[in-house]
Amino acid sequence: MEIIVTAVGPDHMGLADPIIHYVTGQGANIAEIQMYDHDEEALFAMLCRINLPSSELASLRDAIQEIGAMKDLSIRVWSPEERATRPRIAICTTYRQEPPLALLEAVHKGDIQAEIAVMVGNRDTCQSLAKEFDIDWRSVGDPNGHADDEQMVEIFDEYEIDYVVLARYMRVLPASTCWKYAGGRIINLHHGLLPSFPGLRPYHDAFAGRMLTYGATCHFIVPELDAGNQIIFQSTFTVPPSMKLEGVIQRGQQDNEPHCLVEGVRRVVDREVQLHFQRVVARQP
Repeated sequence: MEIIVTAVGPDHMGLADPIIHYVTGQGANIAEIQMYDHDEEALFAMLCRINLPSSELASLRDAIQEIGAMKDLSIRVWSPEERATRPRIAICTTYRQEPPLALLEAVHKGDIQAEIAVMVGNRDTCQSLAKEFDIDWRSVGDPNGHADDEQMVEIFDEYEIDYVVLARYMRVLPASTCWKYAGGRIINLHHGLLPSFPGLRPYHDAFAGRMLTYGATCHFIVPELDAGNQIIFQSTFTVPPSMKLEGVIQRGQQDNEPHCLVEGVRRVVDREVQLHFQRVVARQP
């Protein structure tokens, strides 16, 4: 069984050793290990991808949690195989309804074999969608739309979320959140083609560059914003030279972005791809 262990907490000495010693002592095969020291946040983060028999998952969780309590680390032990036939998804939203609606419909139709466990928003614009599809809704934003990132993490843990989907969620997740769900558990829809058009206004930037082909990118999240090496799927559309920017944006938001998100999430849920050493690779059968 493939198991991913993540550990995040205040940076100090001797954090990784007890985790590594324990899993190797249990005979685990380590397929990937990464450690990060974010000096500006005094943050330690580690990811360890291992292989162990499924019968040892429960005891591994208990032992690693004890290490986390001892070392003041936020620990998560997760396996994509535990709920492989129907993983639990959290959809995070801000304003745009088209991408989350497309994902909700795809799950409802059975095109994506998953369960939408909760919808989270830093704005309440998409709350009506949650009500329409009988999905729990949780608001994490203040009146100005600033999100409570710690509350989001608590919600993901409460609902035992396998994958977090940022469906045009217009906030940057902090590094600590990214590493708590590292290993290909956070999926983002970016409304431009990466790596060429990162940032908040990719349609405008592409239009200023006189582009005739526009697109969207579904990618795994890592701490570097729109890094571009974690692309799951991209979809494009071509416009005539005479089309105005407003028409380009409308076509992208209504048709292309929802399609891109649905196909990207399907590829992850069907376990066609995975994130390995920060790059998307085909999952071995």
